[in-house]
Amino acid sequence: MKTIGLIGGLGPESTVDYYRSLINTYHARHPDADPPSIIINSVNMQYALRCTREDRLQDLAEFLLLELQKLAAAGADFALITANTPHLVFDEVEQRSPLPLISIVQATAERATQSGFKRLGLLGTRFTMQANFYPDVFARNQMQIYVPEENDQTYIHEKYFGELVKGVFLDETRDRLREIIARVKDRHGIQAAILGGTELPLILQGREAAGVPLLDTTRIHVEAALAQLDQ
Repeated sequence: MKTIGLIGGLGPESTVDYYRSLINTYHARHPDADPPSIIINSVNMQYALRCTREDRLQDLAEFLLLELQKLAAAGADFALITANTPHLVFDEVEQRSPLPLISIVQATAERATQSGFKRLGLLGTRFTMQANFYPDVFARNQMQIYVPEENDQTYIHEKYFGELVKGVFLDETRDRLREIIARVKDRHGIQAAILGGTELPLILQGREAAGVPLLDTTRIHVEAALAQLDQ
């Protein structure tokens, strides 16, 4: 069987969720089989964040490539970067990676296409919501991405790093996130909301919020990885 490599630690809570989801989903599909082989490289989240905040994207790409080389040396056959924001540099990293990579953005776009969605909201870090990597990939399949207004983006970003990546999940934050999704729905008529931060599914659990289906990018990424195992 192939070995899955994870660039984890980007943050720790979602890395744990990736591992648990890979094991549990595989077991549900293959109850009598041994669990998949998984190698996790838990990297320095603060360094990756500094590169992103300071717009040192080339440094971020080099950092990820170095960590992917460690996964390759450890025996991984392909890899996932277990966060959305580092996909700012995914195209360059993919071209130079020592391992095949599965894009969380591409996997989510494929799921949205299968579901027939055309207008989608996007929640994530400010870096993710203000970047072009989601709109560009989704536009290839005639889908449009809409993000919250600036003050709501600020709220999400601050709660993301102030609470979620630290494993703090408060009811009041959950309620406010649902209100933000409702506003994006009212303003733009979105058909689904992308949880474009892998900590967001840990607080917005369930299939929908404010009457809008939620696309859990962690689960979608996990399912894409398990599909790769069967090839």
